[in-house]
Parts: sequence; C-alpha cells; structure tokens
Amino acid sequence: MNTTLKKISLFFATIGPGLFLVGYNIGTGSITSMASAGASYGMALTWAVLISCIFTYILIVTFGRFTLITGESALQSFKKHFGKLTSGFVLFVLVFTEMVSSIGVMAIVTDVIREWSRPLTSSGEGFNTIILTIIIGVTLVFLLFNGKYNFIENILSVFVALMGICFILTTFMVIPDASSVISGLVPGIPEEANAGLLVAGMIGTTMGGVLYVTRSITIKQKNWSVAELKLEKRDAFVSSLLMFLLSIAVMAAAAGTLYPLGLHVENAIDMIKLLEPLAGRFAISVFVAGIVCAGLSSLFPHYMLVPLLLSDYNNEEFKLSTTRNRSVVVFYAALGLVVPIFGGRPVVVMIASQALTLVITPVVIILMQIIQNKSEVMGNYKMSKAMNGMLILISLFTIYMAVVGTIGIIEIF
Repeated sequence: MNTTLKKISLFFATIGPGLFLVGYNIGTGSITSMASAGASYGMALTWAVLISCIFTYILIVTFGRFTLITGESALQSFKKHFGKLTSGFVLFVLVFTEMVSSIGVMAIVTDVIREWSRPLTSSGEGFNTIILTIIIGVTLVFLLFNGKYNFIENILSVFVALMGICFILTTFMVIPDASSVISGLVPGIPEEANAGLLVAGMIGTTMGGVLYVTRSITIKQKNWSVAELKLEKRDAFVSSLLMFLLSIAVMAAAAGTLYPLGLHVENAIDMIKLLEPLAGRFAISVFVAGIVCAGLSSLFPHYMLVPLLLSDYNNEEFKLSTTRNRSVVVFYAALGLVVPIFGGRPVVVMIASQALTLVITPVVIILMQIIQNKSEVMGNYKMSKAMNGMLILISLFTIYMAVVGTIGIIEIF
C-alpha cells in the first residue's frame, strides 16, 4: 500500500508544471464560455475544444522542450534574440490580460457564492460580495506569502482534483446523449450573432499565449534538463487531457439540461439559476463547488504569474518575498474588489479578453519557431520540417480565430 501511495505521489510530483497550467487554464472564464456554448448549441462546438487542446499539447511540448534543451525560458530568449522592444511588448500584453482576468475571475466566484447562498440568508440577498472578496483575497495572499513554489503546486493539485470531481459528477447527473458529442466533432461556427466571439473565447481560454510562455518558466523552476524530455511530454499530455475533459464536462452539464429547453447562459449565475430547478440543490451545490475550486485554482496562478514573468524577464531568481513581487500580488488581489465595489458584469469582458489573448498567441508561436530553427541555439535538436509545418498551421488557425473574435467584439460595442 505504501509503495502504491509513493508511486501516486511521485506521479503528481512529476506533473506539477502541467497542473499549474490546468489550474490557470480552467477558471471561471473558461467555465462561462463552455457553459454558454453548451446551453446555446448543445455539444455542437465540441470540435473547438478538441482542436484547441490538441494544439495546446503540441505547443506545451514545444515550449517545454526548448527550455529543457537550452536552459532558457521563452521570455528570456525573446529578449536575447529579438531585443527589449519585442519582448517588452509580449510582457505588456500578458500583464494586461492578467489584470483583466484577475478582476473577472474574482467577480464571478463571489457572484456565484452569493447566488448559491441566497436561501441561507434571512434577507435572501446572499453573502456580501465585498466581504467574500476580502476573505478570499487575504487568504490566497497569506498562503502565497507563506508558501514556496512546490507548496503552491500541491495546493493547485488539490483544487484541480476537487474541481474535476465536482464537474464530472455534475455531468453524470445531467449527462446528454452521447451521439451529440460525436456529432459535435464536425467543425463549424453557428450563424447566430456573437457565435464567432464565443468560439474565439473558447479557443482563446485554452490557447492563450501566456500558457506557453508560462510553461517554459515552470519547467525552468523544476530544474528539469534534456534528460526529462519524455517526462515533459507525459506532463503535457496529462495537462491537455485534463483541460479537455473538464471543459467538455462543463459544456455537457449545460447541454444536457438547458439546451433542450432553449435556455441560454450568459454568465455563471445564469447557470445556477437555471440548473437548480432542473438538477436539484445537491447537483447545483456540487457544480458551485467546482466553480469555486476552478476560481481559486485560477487565482493562485493569476496572483503569482506577473511576479514570475517579471523575475524571468529580468533573469532574477523567483522570490515572492521581495517587496516588488509582494506589492504586485497585493495589487492583483485588490483588483478583485473592482466589480463588487463599482458594479458591472465581467462576463462579456472575460470572453472578449479571452478572444484577445489569441492576438498575442501567434506572435509568441512565430518567435519561438524562429529561435528553434537556429542551429547555434538548438544544435542537434533543431526543429524538424514536420514540426515547422504544424506550427505554421497552428499560427494560421490562431490568426483566423483572432480575426473572428475581433469582429465579434466590434459587433458587441
């Protein structure tokens, strides 16, 4: 028994970077996009999730492989080979998208808790979102300031596991017809208004350029070398598979209940309001637990990602104990108060920001492709013709989806 536990513990220890990406990737914005897609189109957009997860696997492996071989992260290499202007632009876009995401994620988490807690309060208003934001923000900041990187990975593993259990349980409670999942593998964008933006948001939340830049940094944090190439591929596969399964589970939960009745979801609160009468209090409580775990597993990386990026950009050892990094963490935690204090609905902003992340994705891919074709950098590990062709295809796909998303944003405003 002890041997089995040790093997399980070792397995999770060796997929830490992948779990970091899953925790970051499957957040409240991703849940909102998948739930909205499931409610509006059933499982017809399964293809978008599948393609984006396959492409994400390829890119995760590509960026991780580069760091294993060179010992450099993507951001450091951009700065070294393309100068401060190009690398600074990439850094700025990533920092900006993190600001928007931090506002949206916390707002959705607290709104969901408030909606779920309405029956528990005498006023029927639910728990106060400002107080919830402060409690959650202070708790996360405390854990970040008093834990090391490996400790954070362990916490993320717990949140990701709980999130997965909750969403999969909910799916089995309201599972749709399996044939609808299969038919949804045929690519196509519905003609309805904002359908393109929704598809772009779904793909953007899975294929955001920040994922791949972060991948190289987390691999470097693990001190893995070229000897771990096989391990890195396994880690990437587990990460991509979990992203696909969790995304499909959320989509299926909406497709199995709301889609047949013609009910649409614009945000996570709609999901709770509409699902509870159909699935019951227990099922919706499990789903809410999944959303909260998704939000927390996403907020951890959101808060520490910018300090991680800044430290990497300046080629410094990553320490959350420095004044600059702690100030950044507190600032990003404080951004969570924007919506509870000033009001507003973050969902459209979240989906739009996810679509806009696709703008930086082809830039990041092309820069990495150029570097990995340099013999003086990669040596015998120079990128193959087949991989070059694959990355060109992925870049063209992300550019197309970025255009679709941009058109969708213009149509909204």
